[in-house]
Amino acid sequence: MQRRATAQIRIRALGPARMVLAVAVAQGGRASERLEIQQRGERIPFIELTDTYGTRLHEADIEAGEVDIDYEVAVEGLAPLPDSGDLEMLTFLRQSRYCESDVLHERAHQLFDGVEGHELLRAVRDWTATSIRYEHGSTSTEDGALAVLEAGRGACRDFAHVMIAMLRARDVPARYVSVYAPELNPMDFHAVVEAFVGGEWVVIDPTGLAPRHSFLRIATGRDAADAAFMTTIGGPIEMVSVVVTASVMDAPFDDHAEPLPLR
Repeated sequence: MQRRATAQIRIRALGPARMVLAVAVAQGGRASERLEIQQRGERIPFIELTDTYGTRLHEADIEAGEVDIDYEVAVEGLAPLPDSGDLEMLTFLRQSRYCESDVLHERAHQLFDGVEGHELLRAVRDWTATSIRYEHGSTSTEDGALAVLEAGRGACRDFAHVMIAMLRARDVPARYVSVYAPELNPMDFHAVVEAFVGGEWVVIDPTGLAPRHSFLRIATGRDAADAAFMTTIGGPIEMVSVVVTASVMDAPFDDHAEPLPLR
């Protein structure tokens, strides 16, 4: 299976800043890629950092003015299965900034008492999809799972936060993953859920908007705070434009019912 993705981002920096990007596909696959950062027609040097879960961060110092980020990648085949360890399990069982599983503990047990394993994943996915109306741009970067449930609407990151919080409240390790998602409409960076069930990490898309087989992992973390495609330190920015594309050749049909690892 061959997958391709691109991201073209333009920002306006209002002063000098350190910019950290999470747009490159995660470590592990066979990828041919190119990343360029330009300002005033000149390339800006950057360094690459890789975290515990294979997320590749690119850090660059920028000055005031417009900055263009251009990334493209072609991936052949599948990435190795993700590893797991005791510390990792503990990290993804705890509540986090956007996934208030401690507050949702009682509700999760009332709704899903006695439901376990993959059946629990399907039940929480279906409940999330019926509890929230998909509405792009309807929430802010400050809204966590509780605020989204109260509003009854949200985008992919909000669906992911709600499902993660409910799974953690039922003692299932769950984590947030940003991906390139071929066939997603409208096209953008996409957010999905990984849960550890039956001795492996499996991927769930509570929005059901794209086939899981073709996802390309970008960043993995507790919630969106760990997987933002851009973070700046030291100076504010304005987002001018973001254009994402993703495509796949010969992807199998996905009914979103069977357990599937993210590769």
